[in-house]
Amino acid sequence: MIVAQEPPIRIMLAKLGLDGHDRGVKVVALGLKDHGFEVIYLGLHQTPEQAARAAMEEGVDVLGVSILSGAHETLVPRLMEQLRLQGTPEIPVVIGGFIPDDDLQPLLDMGVARIFLGDTPISEIASALHEIVAATSHRG
Repeated sequence: MIVAQEPPIRIMLAKLGLDGHDRGVKVVALGLKDHGFEVIYLGLHQTPEQAARAAMEEGVDVLGVSILSGAHETLVPRLMEQLRLQGTPEIPVVIGGFIPDDDLQPLLDMGVARIFLGDTPISEIASALHEIVAATSHRG
């Protein structure tokens, strides 16, 4: 008997704004590939509008944003608004990087599904992404 396998979770990773530090996001991308994810790396210097449009066009299950620049207070609200405007607010957004403790809850309150700080193990990220995708209704 052949058992149908679920397609891999598709995650798009992007660096928003002028943040040029991408070593961490590349490590995460490779780690997620090792955990069976299909990873699309959008690259550096993306606008929230570009990331939202690319996530919709690629039909990803999750949009991951790496932020080390401190611009999360400006860029993440714009990203969430773009997802709403284009009719894809169901795409979960996760953030990784360095986010001050005082900014964590406001980001979660605006709809960010999860925040992974710089020392989060890849296995924990992968497990959380599986939970997030399982909890969303837009897949499958």
